Amino acid sequence: MRNFYRRDTEKIENGQLKTENKRIDPTFSIFNCSFSIASLRVSVPLWLILLLTGCSIPNLEPPACIESRTAVREFYSFHFGNDMKFSTENLKLREKFLTLELSKQMQSAQENTDPFTTGTSDFPKAFRVGECKEFSPGQTEFQVLLFWRDDTRSEQREVKVEAVKQNEKWMIDKISTE
Repeated sequence: MRNFYRRDTEKIENGQLKTENKRIDPTFSIFNCSFSIASLRVSVPLWLILLLTGCSIPNLEPPACIESRTAVREFYSFHFGNDMKFSTENLKLREKFLTLELSKQMQSAQENTDPFTTGTSDFPKAFRVGECKEFSPGQTEFQVLLFWRDDTRSEQREVKVEAVKQNEKWMIDKISTE
């Protein structure tokens, strides 16, 4: 065991300065249990980990929202990661995320616009999938927030995106800017 010393007191005796060093015991007792400083260094982080994992916030979303959120997020991640301008080629790349009905509806969209966000040529810079409403176990609606941020502008808008479950797969069925 290591000896721990500290300078405890300084006294003047017979005109000379005397310093007394006292040995400090590195253990202390709480409720008749002995702890050392070294064990506290290990146990404090351990208690913090247990506290944080044990007190996690439960997900209160309906199961349909949890499942369909992934599909909506994947679609918009793909969309924002590629050319956002509408063209028949770009629509074909996105068909794996869209219902047949929405895909047919989007074929009439104007070239060089973005029918999946604002319907204009003003392309957002980022998105976030927000609040979900479950209409049925096979149909949900999400609030998708769109962000523009640069030196001259900081703006946020929202679109509503409906997802439906078809053949055990969640697909985008409707996008509205209203």
